[in-house]
Amino acid sequence: MKLFRDRFLVVALIIYVIFWIALAISPSDRGDWFLENLLIFISVAVLAVTYRKFQFTNLSYALILVFLVFHTIGAHYTYAKVPAGFWLQDWLHLKRNHYDRVIHFAFGFLLVYPMSELLVRSARVKETWAPWLAAAALCALSSFFEILEGIIAQIVRPDLGAAYLGTQGDIWDAQKDMGCAFIGAMLVATWLTIGRGMRPGQG
Repeated sequence: MKLFRDRFLVVALIIYVIFWIALAISPSDRGDWFLENLLIFISVAVLAVTYRKFQFTNLSYALILVFLVFHTIGAHYTYAKVPAGFWLQDWLHLKRNHYDRVIHFAFGFLLVYPMSELLVRSARVKETWAPWLAAAALCALSSFFEILEGIIAQIVRPDLGAAYLGTQGDIWDAQKDMGCAFIGAMLVATWLTIGRGMRPGQG
């Protein structure tokens, strides 16, 4: 099982690294690309440093990598200019590119399971409580990131504020982003609680 997990992780990482390098070439805005990738650099560094003490299941690693893929796409184009967001805008007759909403929804939807696994296996949280505590933690992180993004944008490159934050003229953008993360997290927490989904740590 450990050998399979290690092989899966190595192959998944190689595929992601190739994908990341491809999208690191000629991004829409190099300054925004760098700021967006700070999250990826920090996340990968934390997972690498803590790997010997704590290994997630393959399912959790897959979910984390899927989220990073979505984020990597947003970093390449800037969230307000991702083509998939424009397709969604035309299809649903929306007033703006909603790719940023998709990412925040994915943040809650994709990361509740890995967070639940961490709580169950590391903090010894009961499985019945883990999804809800994980959802609460992710909602708090979503709020924290919105504040942190604003501070970073003002300190590092104030001129990149609009591109980095992706507000697209919406003064309630941060609140709506947090709402999307909340909805995504609640859906998965509910499914893990009353559905027949896999228990955290068994994937």
